[in-house]
Amino acid sequence: MRVLVVGAGGREHALVWRLAQDPAVTSLLAAPGNPGIAELAECHPAAIDDVAQMVSLVDHLRPDLVVVGPELPLVGGLADALHARGVVVFGPTASAARLEGSKAFAKDLLQRSGIPTARSGSFDDVEKAIAFVDELGGRAVVKADGLAAGKGVVVAPDRDDAIVAIRSCLVERSFGAAGTVVVVEELLEGPEVSAFALSDGERAVPLSLSRDHKRAGDGDTGPNTGGMGAYAPVPSVDAATEAAIWPMLDRTVAAMGAEGTPYRGVLFAGLMLTADGPKVLEFNCRFGDPEAQVVLPRLATDPAELFRACATGLLQDRRIRWRDEPAVSVVVASGGYPGPYEVGLPIEGLHEAGAMEGITVFHAGTALDDAGRVVTAGGRVLDVTATGATLREARDRAYRAAASITFEGARYRRDIAADAAEEEGA
Repeated sequence: MRVLVVGAGGREHALVWRLAQDPAVTSLLAAPGNPGIAELAECHPAAIDDVAQMVSLVDHLRPDLVVVGPELPLVGGLADALHARGVVVFGPTASAARLEGSKAFAKDLLQRSGIPTARSGSFDDVEKAIAFVDELGGRAVVKADGLAAGKGVVVAPDRDDAIVAIRSCLVERSFGAAGTVVVVEELLEGPEVSAFALSDGERAVPLSLSRDHKRAGDGDTGPNTGGMGAYAPVPSVDAATEAAIWPMLDRTVAAMGAEGTPYRGVLFAGLMLTADGPKVLEFNCRFGDPEAQVVLPRLATDPAELFRACATGLLQDRRIRWRDEPAVSVVVASGGYPGPYEVGLPIEGLHEAGAMEGITVFHAGTALDDAGRVVTAGGRVLDVTATGATLREARDRAYRAAASITFEGARYRRDIAADAAEEEGA
């Protein structure tokens, strides 16, 4: 099978890395890829947000399967354009990808379908949004409706913070078109968990639970980011809680189908485990990043045929197998991230880290300079991922490897999976 992976980040490197191990994959391509991906796949320059350019490239490369990694081309209609040419695509259509592309759409679907979620309202008027915050008692979560690279969410513990967040979106246009509508919802209490399933338009087949760390600083302090690390499985989630989660994703797929927008691809639900049970916070229309970097290394079922079955509506009776080893991923970020940061800084220690037992280093924001050196090219630069017999062992390995990688300003959280490793041994 000739497979093309669309994207350039750590999630796409993880997809390419796992597909490269699949004996059914005879040719592996990427667009645009990155220096890490280029070690495994033939990379072709292309802009992920340029649908016409991607379609032209696919016409030229003629893959048997296109795996779309990031949300931007999916929300922009890449799957639709490729379907029109008879290409098999792992990823939802633009109408189905609205589950991520519009938080207001997703909340409305949840509420109409009776799927547990936080009380919420959608607003394009500042005063009406503030009035709803007051209805909620002054504490709220304020979200930009559209795509904001994981940064359009503000947890506001008091009325003043909520007002600042609302004005930031609706008045200051901090998130551009993504913030012309804000979703204001009640602030739920409890641990968060990420749930991944595959959908072929008819059913949601469970994949894995994982947990990521969104805040920039240790102890979940500082601003939200795209994710500073992740781990899987999640030992604190008991069997009864997990059993309550998967039917919520299945009901979501059924609701989408009933409305004439069948969902095919990865369905990723972010959930809060409240005292009243799991509640959906939001959806994503693709693998999480950095969650993919801990989910895919544990996937024992070869992915190419699995993704193709998902794309063609043939997931029934598919058995998905998992490796027993837990996985932990630590994001090595640029100094200043998620604020301004410098790029083009040489990275040292990649080979040494990658040679350590149980370690895979996924490139998230890297490039090659004119001298052929790997340099920083983004806020989240590398995902140092480790597997081990236990979460504690995987975590220790990940941090040893992360410590061996250096570039000016490099930083990472020191507490990724710390609580989980303690829970595992309790």
